[in-house]
Amino acid sequence: MKKRHLALLSLLATMIAVPAFATSKPLKSPARGVVCDQYICANKHGVSRILTRKYLGAGAAKKAFSQGTFDKTQFTFANGVFCDTKEKACHVDRYFDSNGKRSPIDRATTAKLFGK
Repeated sequence: MKKRHLALLSLLATMIAVPAFATSKPLKSPARGVVCDQYICANKHGVSRILTRKYLGAGAAKKAFSQGTFDKTQFTFANGVFCDTKEKACHVDRYFDSNGKRSPIDRATTAKLFGK
């Protein structure tokens, strides 16, 4: 009985530890220099209404750009990857460590978006 409780607690802890964005769809690159999640598309200049409309549809573009003014040069995809067009890099997430350093570079997304 004790082993069963431990197994259930372990399973519960794993479920809680998995971030919500881990279940989102993977990023896609429908064209060279373009990366999309299920909500937005971006290129080396940032989030793009035109590319979002082209690859995700007019409804997605309207929804993404009806949220008010936002900085299109720094954005976080649905899977948690954070990109900064001024830095020309994408990071595994948007958070900083205790020393104020950004998370590690997400090399795959950086390469797709910035050709690095």
